[in-house]
Amino acid sequence: MPYINIKVTDEGLTKRQKQQLIAGATQLVVDILNKNPETTHVVIDEVPQDNWGVRGKQYSELNK
Repeated sequence: MPYINIKVTDEGLTKRQKQQLIAGATQLVVDILNKNPETTHVVIDEVPQDNWGVRGKQYSELNK
């Protein structure tokens, strides 16, 4: 039972984009690991930009 966790900043992903991520990640483990898509779980975590850091700074500050 694969479990895939995708973390993204909360920059307004659409429902369609989330569905595409879920479908694509599922297909990837089917194709590469020969896993059953019926038992493959995908979770998308949307992290507030204040809680995401890169290059020593909050992502929210870099996007100003």
